[in-house]
Amino acid sequence: MTPQQLKNSILQMAMQGKLVEQRPEEGTGEGLYQQIQKEKQKLIKEGKIKKQRSLPEITEEEVPFEIPESWKWTYIGEIFQHNTGKALNGVSGPGNMLTYITTSNLYWDRFELDRLKEMPFTDEEVAKCTVQKNDLLVCEGGDFGRAAIWPYDEPIRIQNHIHRLRAYSEISVRYFYYLFYLYKNAGLISGKGIGIQGLSSNALHRLRAPLPPLAEQKRIVAKIEEIMPYIDRYAVAYDHLQSYNARFPDDLKKSILQMAIQGKLVPQDPNDEPASVLLEKIAKEKQKLIKEGKIKKEKPLPRITEEEIPFDIPESWEWVYIGDVFQHNTGKALNGVSGPGKMLTYITTSNLYWNRFELDRLKEMPFTDEEVVKCTVKKNDLLVCEGGDFGRAAIWPYDEPIRIQNHIHRLRAYYDVSVWYFYYLFYFYKNAGLISGKGIGIQGLSSKALHRIIMPLPPLAEQKRIVAKLDELLPQIDSLK
Repeated sequence: MTPQQLKNSILQMAMQGKLVEQRPEEGTGEGLYQQIQKEKQKLIKEGKIKKQRSLPEITEEEVPFEIPESWKWTYIGEIFQHNTGKALNGVSGPGNMLTYITTSNLYWDRFELDRLKEMPFTDEEVAKCTVQKNDLLVCEGGDFGRAAIWPYDEPIRIQNHIHRLRAYSEISVRYFYYLFYLYKNAGLISGKGIGIQGLSSNALHRLRAPLPPLAEQKRIVAKIEEIMPYIDRYAVAYDHLQSYNARFPDDLKKSILQMAIQGKLVPQDPNDEPASVLLEKIAKEKQKLIKEGKIKKEKPLPRITEEEIPFDIPESWEWVYIGDVFQHNTGKALNGVSGPGKMLTYITTSNLYWNRFELDRLKEMPFTDEEVVKCTVKKNDLLVCEGGDFGRAAIWPYDEPIRIQNHIHRLRAYYDVSVWYFYYLFYFYKNAGLISGKGIGIQGLSSKALHRIIMPLPPLAEQKRIVAKLDELLPQIDSLK
C-alpha cells in the first residue's frame, strides 16, 4: 500500500465514522445542522448574506458511502458561506492597491506567499474578497479542490480562482479540510470546463458532505493528527524501499558482472589453456598481420604494474591492454555528399546503443575503396562509442556489413576470443566509472585512451563459460525491473 493509499484509507474511515466511536451525549449531526441553519437565517435577516434557493433533499442513491445514524448528509453550501475573489484587472480601476493570493499561492495545508502581486480593490471588493483567520480556501481552477486553512492573523485578498468558505456557525474547519483532501484524492470532486477544468461555485455549493456532531468532528481531527506523523514516517520508509527496489536490478547486475570479471562467477578449470598462452597466440597473430602489411607496427606499451590494476584476478588470467587484443580504428569523418567515392550508408553513435542498433533512416556519404576497407564493420565486430555516451558498446550482429562514422571505434580481435566477454567488460567498466573520456566541451573516448584501457583476460574456455552464465543470469535480473 502506498502512503497516499494509506492516508486515503485513514481519512475514509474518519469520514465514515469508523475512526473514533460515537457518543450519544455529544448530540447529533441533525442538531448541529439546525443550529447552523438558525445562524444562517439570522445573517439573511440582518442583510449580511442573500437568501438562497433551497436545495433538494439528499437521497440514498446520491451518497457516496454510509455514515453513522447520528450523522447527517448535507451540502457544503448549507454549512459555509462561500464566494470567489476578484478577477484580475492589472493595475487599472478604482480602489487601493492591495496584495492578493491566487491558486499559485495555495497548496495542500500551506501557502507560499513570497512575491505577492497587487491590484486595486474598492471597499466593497475588500469586504467580499478578504480572507480572515480560519477561513477554508479551495482552488476553483488549477488543481481544483486543493484546499488550505488561512492560518494568519493578518487578512489577505483572493483572486477569483479561489473559493472562500466561512462557516455560518461553529464547526471544525479542520475536519472539512480533511474531507476535501479525501474527496480530491478519491476522485469525489469533479471539475467541469472547456479546455481547463474548474470547480464552479454551483458545483461546490452542491457538494455533499457528512456532518458529525461538533465534538465528534474535533475528536476525529485529533485522531487524524495523531496518526499522520506515523503515515509520514511510513512514507519515508516506503520511498527508501521504492528507491532500493528500483536500484536493485541494476545494482545486482553490476555485482554479477563484477564477480564475472574478477573470476568469481564460474570456477577455474586447471585443464584450461592459461591466458598467458592465449596472449602469446594473440601477439603472434598480430606480428603476422604487421609483416603482411595489413596493420602498422605500434610503439610497445609499458608493462602493467601492480599499482595500475583495479582489482585482483585468478592466477590463470592476465592483465592486458585493449590494444593488445584488438585491432581498432574509428570511421570516416562526416563530409556531406561531396568528395570521391561511392555513396554508401553508415552508422554513427545515434544508431549504437547497449547491445542493439537502431538502423531506420540511415544516411549516406561517399566512401573511397580505401575508406571502405578501413571503415567497414562485419559480423561480430565490437563497436564502441568514441563520443556521445562514450564507452557504450554493441556487437554487430548482421551478416551484411556497414560503414562507421568517426565517432565509433571498431574493435576486431587479432585472434579467437569471446567478443561477448569483452562487451560485458565494457558494460561493467562504463557503469563502474572505469572508463573516462576527455575533451573540451564534449567528452570523448580517444583512440589512445581506448588502446590503453587495462582489462582482465581469462583463458578462452573460461571466457565462454562466463558469457554462458551471464546469458543465463542477466535476463532473470532484467525481469525484476
